[in-house]
Amino acid sequence: MTNMTNMTQPSILIACIGNIFLGDDGFGCEVAGRLAQRKWPDNVRVVDFGIRGFDLAYALLDGYDVTIFVDATPRGQEPGTLYTIEPEVDVIESIDGQGAMVETHGMDPMKVLTMVKSMGGQFKKILLVGCEPATFGPEEGQMGLSPPVEAAVEPAAAVVESLVQKVCQGALSLPA
Repeated sequence: MTNMTNMTQPSILIACIGNIFLGDDGFGCEVAGRLAQRKWPDNVRVVDFGIRGFDLAYALLDGYDVTIFVDATPRGQEPGTLYTIEPEVDVIESIDGQGAMVETHGMDPMKVLTMVKSMGGQFKKILLVGCEPATFGPEEGQMGLSPPVEAAVEPAAAVVESLVQKVCQGALSLPA
């Protein structure tokens, strides 16, 4: 990436999530491995949160300008299909944080966002880079990604890198 380490750059959290023991649910963790091999400007933080919902919640309380989630995202398309989704921040802001419980051994991003909201957290811009899973494996679990999802890991890392460049270059609008 080219000279994006400017004091006015927005803070960006790339939050990769998933469970490596549930087949394609480990997609975000695999992408995190690829992203960790890239050089990032100081305003960008890449974290493999796995299934650690509390860690993600506390990271979100740091008030990042942009959060990019990377996760397996079932939406009914062909396995390996990549999505870039921008949830409406006002919908997230309207979440009632009462009774938000985060599982200690699971990760539901909406529950994490609800918990952060209940703790006084604010969301500025949230993006999701998702991949259509083929399988979460049998009940006893499954290590490794399916071939179509494995093939989507590097393209997903490139999408994340492109989003970071657009944010840093001002090509993606940020709330005031």
